[in-house]
Amino acid sequence: MPELDRNPIWARRIRRLGDRLGGSRGLVVEGKLTRMVGLTLEAVGCRAAIGGRCDVINAAGERVEAEVVGFAGESLYLMPTGDIRGLEPDARVVPTGRVSEAAVGDELLGRIIDGSGKPLDGKGMLHAVKRWPLNGGYINPLARAPIRKPLDVGIRAINSLLSVGRGQRLGLFAGSGVGKSVLLGMMTRYTDADVVVVGLIGERGREVKEFVDNILGEEGLRRAVVVAVPADQPPLRRMHGAMLATAIAEYFREKGKHVLLLMDSLTRFAQAQREIGLAINEPPATKGYPPSVFAKLPQLVERAGNGDRGGGSITAFYTVLAEGDDQNDPIADAARAILDGHIVLSRRLAESGHYPAIDIEASVSRAMNEITDKPHQLAAREFKQLYSLYQQNRDLISVGAYELGSNDQIDLAIGAIPSLREFLHQDMHTRFDIKDSLDDLMTLFPQENLPIAGGAG
Repeated sequence: MPELDRNPIWARRIRRLGDRLGGSRGLVVEGKLTRMVGLTLEAVGCRAAIGGRCDVINAAGERVEAEVVGFAGESLYLMPTGDIRGLEPDARVVPTGRVSEAAVGDELLGRIIDGSGKPLDGKGMLHAVKRWPLNGGYINPLARAPIRKPLDVGIRAINSLLSVGRGQRLGLFAGSGVGKSVLLGMMTRYTDADVVVVGLIGERGREVKEFVDNILGEEGLRRAVVVAVPADQPPLRRMHGAMLATAIAEYFREKGKHVLLLMDSLTRFAQAQREIGLAINEPPATKGYPPSVFAKLPQLVERAGNGDRGGGSITAFYTVLAEGDDQNDPIADAARAILDGHIVLSRRLAESGHYPAIDIEASVSRAMNEITDKPHQLAAREFKQLYSLYQQNRDLISVGAYELGSNDQIDLAIGAIPSLREFLHQDMHTRFDIKDSLDDLMTLFPQENLPIAGGAG
């Protein structure tokens, strides 16, 4: 019988017989590996659903886990989640009948795990027995609680000028080396949240330890769960890492907790899906990204946000890598459309030693008007208008082509710019809560002195 099981014709007949006798689950039919191109495995003779798990038996008799990512005719396309060394032609493929699930529980707090939920921190095995679907569940949009309460992230520029609401989802748009990891670490330590879930997806391996030791710190790790899947992992494992981090956040939200989800980065998640899509011959659409990428992004992002009224929340920050500092990169453009705001980090500011390098002119929080009062909105608008007015005339001012007295508003911006810049500066070891941030903003712009904002109504 083993020889018959490996024959694709007999395997199909046995499978049909099993379906008639008791359904496809009543009889597990093994298939065999017929082709491998890149990281895509092609198997025949067995049946499994999209997202189902199969074990591929390598030359040493070890099981390599793979997930079904597509099919064509009698062939299944599998993507391995681990090391593929030792696989050979005609290797046995055994459907397990399982789907991807996440092990969740309070036991995860303070731990660092990989994309499959296994510990990386050397603190022993995890004993989380509760399970949560890796793909999450559907939430009726009408059942979600509205964003009405501000969230204190400990960053003065964000608290006052780009106020974040509990349950909001924002993008952190940045090129390489402009301080996004430091900013994420500051928010991890300073944000007013019950639980922090950090997903380090597709980054360099050394950055994981640096983030945990130097940026997150022991105090920040105590209430956090870190999911680390470096760039050398297979694309499916990287995707699972992002989905696992989101699943853990969903579990704590279901318990009524207020969760901060930080994912670095959404771009690496999209690139992993691009690798999978192209490997199974999905046609590329925009800059090599197949259509499935732009379908997967909202599926992941929509899982964050508020839960039912009176329940928990997930406030999410997703970093988006702007390749070559191009803010019109297709992933950056797609992310802006599905997120509730974006914070742009400027290389020019970073190179001038201005940290955090937040470009106030290019950044926006779409929920700010819902969570702040009128005086706060007027002061923030006045700040942005003066700062933008100075930037628009910076070249003229720098070369001495502008004469004081030519324009009252530009004169006002020139006089205010040192205070505005100082307001935007913040040391990584200093925290500003919402009250302090708002007090400092109102000190700069008392309500009785708002000629621009007051005139705008």
